[in-house]
Amino acid sequence: MAIHRQIEQIIENDFFKGKIIVILGARQVGKSTLIKILPTCNTIDTLWLDGENSDVRQILKNANSERLKQLTANNKIVVIDEAQKIEDIGSVLKLFADYNKDIQVIASGSSAFELRNTLNEPLTGRKFEYKLFPISFTEMVKHTNLLQEIRELPQRLVYGYYPEIVTSPNDAERLLRFLSDSYLYKDIFLFKGIKKPEKMLELLKLLAFQIGSEVNFNELSNSLKIDNQTVESYIEMLEQAFVIYKLPGYLYQSTNGIKKSKNLF
Repeated sequence: MAIHRQIEQIIENDFFKGKIIVILGARQVGKSTLIKILPTCNTIDTLWLDGENSDVRQILKNANSERLKQLTANNKIVVIDEAQKIEDIGSVLKLFADYNKDIQVIASGSSAFELRNTLNEPLTGRKFEYKLFPISFTEMVKHTNLLQEIRELPQRLVYGYYPEIVTSPNDAERLLRFLSDSYLYKDIFLFKGIKKPEKMLELLKLLAFQIGSEVNFNELSNSLKIDNQTVESYIEMLEQAFVIYKLPGYLYQSTNGIKKSKNLF
C-alpha cells in the first residue's frame, strides 16, 4: 500500500492551469512514486518519459513544437522523469508551455543545481515548483497509526524517513549507505564544479560534527586548507543536492539576522 504524501492534493489542484509542474527532491525520496499515485495521472492518458534513457534524450534533442505534438499523441499528461539528464530541457518545457497548453507536463529531477540552472530563465512565469522531502511523521501516522509511529521513533531518528528505509527497516543501515553514495557520486562528484572531491568528503565530515551549530567558513577553510570561496561554493552545491539544509540566523527587526552565521543540518 502506497504511503500518501501531504503535497499530493496541492499538486492535483494545480493541474491544467497552463503551468509546467516541476518536482524537485533528493534521490529515492519518492518523486516518481508520488507522480504515479496522483489520481489524475491514473484517470487520464499519461505519457512517461525517463531522462535516463538515451532514446528519450535523443528524441527531445533540438525538439520543436510539431515534434512534441507528434510525440504526445493523444496523451493529456506528459511526465518527464530525471529531467536534468535531457539537454536544454528548459527550452523543451518552454515549447510545451507555449504551444501545447492543453497538455499538463510534470518534470521531476533529483539534481537541483543542474535542473534549476536550465529551467529558471526559460520557464519564468511558466511553472509551479515543489520540493519533495522524505516522509514526515504526520504522513506515517496516517499510513499506520500514532502509537506505532511513537514506538518506531527511535529507529526513525537514527535512520530517517526515506521510503525504502521505512519499508525495509531490517536493512536500514545498508540502504542508507547506498543512498549516501548515490548522493555523493551521482549528484555531486560528477558536477563540473568539484575540482577536489577529497576536500568535499572532508568538508562533509567536519559539518557532520557541527550539526545544529553555527558554521564558521573561516574555520572550515583553515581546516581544509582551501579558500573561503571554495568552501562556500561546495556548501551551496551540497544544499542544492539536498544533502544539507541551511538555516539562517534570525533576529526580529534587525539586519544582523542576515549577517549572522548560518546553522547547517
